Amino acid sequence: MRADAARRRQNIITHAKHVFAQRGGDVALEAVAAASGVGIATLYRNFPSRDDLVRAVVQDMVEQIIQAVDQVRSVVETDPAAAWEDLLSSLTAMELGALTDGLALQAGSAHTLEATPLAQVQQPAVEALNGVLAELKTRGAVRESLTALDVIVAVATITRPQVSPIRGAAPGVPAQLAEAYLLWTRAGREDAGS
Repeated sequence: MRADAARRRQNIITHAKHVFAQRGGDVALEAVAAASGVGIATLYRNFPSRDDLVRAVVQDMVEQIIQAVDQVRSVVETDPAAAWEDLLSSLTAMELGALTDGLALQAGSAHTLEATPLAQVQQPAVEALNGVLAELKTRGAVRESLTALDVIVAVATITRPQVSPIRGAAPGVPAQLAEAYLLWTRAGREDAGS
């Protein structure tokens, strides 16, 4: 793929994530094309279907999650609490909730998340998160019961798109929820009510 075509494709992915975050996963693809500064035909040349675009956005998020995990690994030994806080902050900034609706549409009749078409795409991120969580548990920084899937679902819930009037009326709520989740996940709090 030529460099300009690769940049255009990445631009569509980046803008799609933001449009999904603002308007939900079932937004018209014309809105994604417009936000990306391309025509709908260009979008469809790169992503023949909504599922292809959602898969590409999920793959991009997986790569970002793995990068975030890699960035905190060096801090886990010296300051595990700071590493966990930094990781959770990075995950929240990724707007994982941007894909909640799109993933639900893709899940279709699947009975578990593991049975969805995107499960294999997400697996490297789940494995990376579980790896760093294991290190954090060893150092007493997070609850023993915490799993990567717990974290991903919680962050996606916190960052799930809200309609503009709700976002405008309470813009600080996602940050407050993220802070409450950070406090809840810390080790030693399991006896205080799970």
